[in-house]
Amino acid sequence: MHRYALVPLAAAVLLLAGCDMLGIETPEKVAAARDGEGRAIGAGCRQAARAIEDCYALNKKADKAAVFAGWRDMNDYMRENKLDPVTPVVANQMAAQASAPKGNDAGDDDAKHAEKAADTGAKPGRKARES
Repeated sequence: MHRYALVPLAAAVLLLAGCDMLGIETPEKVAAARDGEGRAIGAGCRQAARAIEDCYALNKKADKAAVFAGWRDMNDYMRENKLDPVTPVVANQMAAQASAPKGNDAGDDDAKHAEKAADTGAKPGRKARES
């Protein structure tokens, strides 16, 4: 009788041993992952020469303490090894494109209305009525 009682117990032990393989996350694992991600974000911000305040603003969901710890660790590492910050090239190109003058949208609208007015015979200063 005792042999049959051990079979379900052994099956339960085997199933519980595989919980890590099933992807069930414990609160400790989640906290460790969140801390590691925050440290990586902070280190990346420091290496890219971003201020810690900018890093917080860009990563609102990250844990601020972990971001600061990563930023500080990278700062110490860069000072010890006399490394220069890496300026992001892609971000600078995107910022330059965003700040480039694209033309006056209001002027483009006026030109479109003038073309439409010329087609319908209406006055150029007013929108043409569509029938």
